[in-house]
Amino acid sequence: MTTDPTLAELADRATASRDRPAYGHDALITCDRLVRIFSADGVEVQALQGLDLLVREGELMALVGASGSGKSTLMNILAGLDTPTAGAARVAGRDLLAMTAKDRLAYRRTVVGFVWQQTSRNLMPYLTAAQNVTLPMQLSGTGGRRAARAERALELLDLMGVADCRDRRPQQMSGGQQQRVAIAVALAGNPSVLLADEPTGELDSHTAEQIFAAFRTANEHLGTTVVIVTHDQAVAGEVRRTVAIRDGRTSTEVLRRSEVDAETGHETVVAREYAMLDRAGRLQLPADYTAALGMRDRVALELESDHIAVRPDDSEPQD
Repeated sequence: MTTDPTLAELADRATASRDRPAYGHDALITCDRLVRIFSADGVEVQALQGLDLLVREGELMALVGASGSGKSTLMNILAGLDTPTAGAARVAGRDLLAMTAKDRLAYRRTVVGFVWQQTSRNLMPYLTAAQNVTLPMQLSGTGGRRAARAERALELLDLMGVADCRDRRPQQMSGGQQQRVAIAVALAGNPSVLLADEPTGELDSHTAEQIFAAFRTANEHLGTTVVIVTHDQAVAGEVRRTVAIRDGRTSTEVLRRSEVDAETGHETVVAREYAMLDRAGRLQLPADYTAALGMRDRVALELESDHIAVRPDDSEPQD
């Protein structure tokens, strides 16, 4: 009796997978089968339905999805503003499900920075730009003495290109200037992760480009990991990795890389889309793909030596 080599290969791979390190052990952000259920008037809404996500240290990435997909719920959880119902979530070694109220406060002050879409939510209206940046350092007890905190604030404002606004209050600044000051505020505590929820949603396209440039500067010059929720495809197209969320799960991921033509030396960015395979082995095929082939309800799977073929169900005629 001979052993099917394909099955033997699969057995070896299964054994190897059992010996792998824990899921997300080397990631800065790990979401493992994350669930968030909201209840109102006896009705339950499952905003996150077993979402998996890994973000590596130093990444600049975007999260996209339709309204109600769960992306803002995920951001609130990562920011320490909300608590998951089930699953696991870790950021910079902190277990978001195990933190006390005191831990959560310290987490928001020192581990993550957050930028809201509404410019009015990011800044204290009665403080100058420099004072707004200094405030988080005072609250967290970081940044050294008063003079050192003031110097740090000016450095961040200069890095964001708004040093000339240091003595202005929010109402004396444009929307774009306010958002760049808000990024400086979010960076004041030297966070491991900078989160931004639709930060360009209230701005015109030119100003939005300036805001994204500020995030890129924070990522490249400070090494800060940046995660941006956006519906702006222009912003999403500027990052190396874009993760789409659909129905409370990560569905597809677009990775972009630069390629240089050996003959001309011309550099181009090549994008490739992937379907996300979650921890339970599920994936969401892009709707336009399934519609093009008339796929619904079920599909036929064929195991090949190096891939799995997914084909329309041909067991019986479909209406």
